Amino acid sequence: MIKLDQFLKLVGVAPTGGQAKLMIIDGDVKVNGTVETRRGRKLVLGDKVTVGRQTFEVEDF
Repeated sequence: MIKLDQFLKLVGVAPTGGQAKLMIIDGDVKVNGTVETRRGRKLVLGDKVTVGRQTFEVEDF
């Protein structure tokens, strides 16, 4: 499992944790099609994270 804010940094969408936090709080991030505002949301294998027009699938890390 990985937290949403950490995942955004890992895939390169957010250069810093602070930037990831702001993106999440502003409602710019969806998990499995639903807006997610909890930066500590734990992601599991197969979850789909969308930011703007980019979608990423959580894989085994």
